[in-house]
Amino acid sequence: MRKSPAEILESTRLIGRRGLMLGGIQLSVVAALGLRMRSMQLDHADEYRLLSDGNSVKIRLIPPARGLIHDRNGLILAANEQNYRVTLTREDAGGDVAPVLRRLSRLIPMTPERIDELMEEFGKRSAITPIILADRLSWQQFSSIAVNAPSLPGVAPEAGLSRIYPRAGDLAHVMGYVGPVSDYDLSKIEDPDPVLMLPEFQLGKVGVEAKMEQPLRGKAGSRRVEVNSAGREMRELGRQEGQQGATVQLTVDARLQNYAAQRLGEESAAAVVMDVQTGDILAISSSPVFDPNKFVRGISGPDYRALMEHDHRPLADKTVQGVYPPGSTFKMVTLLAGLDSGIINGGWGAYCPGYTELGTRRFHCWRRGGHGYINPLASLEQSCDVFYYELAQRVGIDRIAAMARKLGIGVRHDLPMSAVAEGIAPDRDWKMARYDQSWMIGDSLNASIGQGYVLASPLQLAVMTARVATGRSVAPRLIRAIDNVAQPQPEAEDLGIDPAHLSLAQRGMEAVMNSNRGTAMRSRIITPEWRMAGKTGTSQVRNITAAERARGVVSNDQLPWNRRDHALFVGYAPFDAPRYAVSVVVEHGGGGSAAAAPVARDILLFALAGGLPPLSSVPDGERAAMQARNEAMTLYDPEARPASGSTRA
Repeated sequence: MRKSPAEILESTRLIGRRGLMLGGIQLSVVAALGLRMRSMQLDHADEYRLLSDGNSVKIRLIPPARGLIHDRNGLILAANEQNYRVTLTREDAGGDVAPVLRRLSRLIPMTPERIDELMEEFGKRSAITPIILADRLSWQQFSSIAVNAPSLPGVAPEAGLSRIYPRAGDLAHVMGYVGPVSDYDLSKIEDPDPVLMLPEFQLGKVGVEAKMEQPLRGKAGSRRVEVNSAGREMRELGRQEGQQGATVQLTVDARLQNYAAQRLGEESAAAVVMDVQTGDILAISSSPVFDPNKFVRGISGPDYRALMEHDHRPLADKTVQGVYPPGSTFKMVTLLAGLDSGIINGGWGAYCPGYTELGTRRFHCWRRGGHGYINPLASLEQSCDVFYYELAQRVGIDRIAAMARKLGIGVRHDLPMSAVAEGIAPDRDWKMARYDQSWMIGDSLNASIGQGYVLASPLQLAVMTARVATGRSVAPRLIRAIDNVAQPQPEAEDLGIDPAHLSLAQRGMEAVMNSNRGTAMRSRIITPEWRMAGKTGTSQVRNITAAERARGVVSNDQLPWNRRDHALFVGYAPFDAPRYAVSVVVEHGGGGSAAAAPVARDILLFALAGGLPPLSSVPDGERAAMQARNEAMTLYDPEARPASGSTRA
């Protein structure tokens, strides 16, 4: 069908418009390509010329500076120091690193054994992974390598940062330490950060360093460098700085921690101090200590064996990992269980002839001749075991265990420390699940005085004491702020224990310290406004046979160290307005009143006085010994601020 002239004209007009549109698009594409070609050929010509010359532009990661760690008053606990080192990349060395190592050994000490170790390491790692040949070089060694770099292909002298702990061993168990990233570390991470692949990059291994690894690590930067055919860096083409790790502030008071560590000395022991109002941990010291700086720098075989073979276990953090039978420090739990359940009241009493008979077995009181008739307050004051044997048979283990958990025993407290123990507050279900055995009445008698299956850490004992002192669910806290942002602190709720019952337990603890028959009277504080309350404890680590009792129990000082009883003490002060709670455990220390109570008293006095315990705060007979201890102490200067680098905040 023939088109009309009008239709032909319209069709021609449409074709013309489409042709113009298509031509415009083509012209735009050609113009864009032209501009891009001009940019590549003129503006970026040098860059692309380098890229075309055998991968001569490299991207290098810049390790971030690890975040700093401070105490509650701003004292540096973990910092970074300058570290001169030298690395070698096998790819940049042409694949054969042996000649380079031989030449380098003329500039810095490198034994044949060290060269063999490095050759083995190069065989394991990718050709593009730099390997540290030596670190902590002197400036002379570092500059010598830099001058001779043209004859050392693939070798790169670097000025990096390394972790340092200015307070050395005082906070070793709290802080932990950092170390090189191992294959085991990488196997635990699903998607490892590329910065972890850098030579000898350090990450937290234990303690706060490990638990706070992510915020402390920071973010890596990068730089683009030009290298020649020998692998030597010629110039830097660009740089993007990384982000330093966060600054973490702990609740710990470094000066109090230092005093606690010195007061514990070389004993196998632990001490924890808490603020009973906030839950802040002010000191958490495990003894003996070790120097974490040795692990950062690479601890020697003999040094490591000495730590591992030491019978006092210096590497173990006894404050949170160690669990012990709490002994008589547990008696407040049993008493409150009896009072809170309504089984007994404050006027109830029991007669103590020195033992309780259960079937054919006798459960002995620590006082062989007994205490006679004794009431709840006196049961704490004189630490009568028979009172609690009788009470346990009425109350039952399930109520005792429930009260123990309410007071913080048998509970894993959430702290950024390694292997925090849960302890054991045993009940019927626990024994059946653990041993497939029924609970026996004798188990309840043992548990009532903190023996048998009951286990608690020094941290849990401090929490228990803080809760008895306040009647609130005080929870321990170790991180105070991150980058100057205060960390949330849950409000401590009322425990729901009758204040009259708590008052009875508190007055019993006060009598332990201040009455003539109190088991810790010699360790009392005589300053009225600082009067303290406490409870001694001694937990057996061996069985005493009937034959030994008949001929006389062997005293602790006549036994080998590892067969002596553990010594324990818990307390708080001031009694009228509680501020601080303390727990002390001295492994195989003998009696709690002799070995643990004086240590706890001194640590509390340091916290209350803000410095060395005043001689006027202890009885006359204790002042000479106190003065000698004070003179032997080496305390930190509170104004000291070690060099530490900049913070992020």
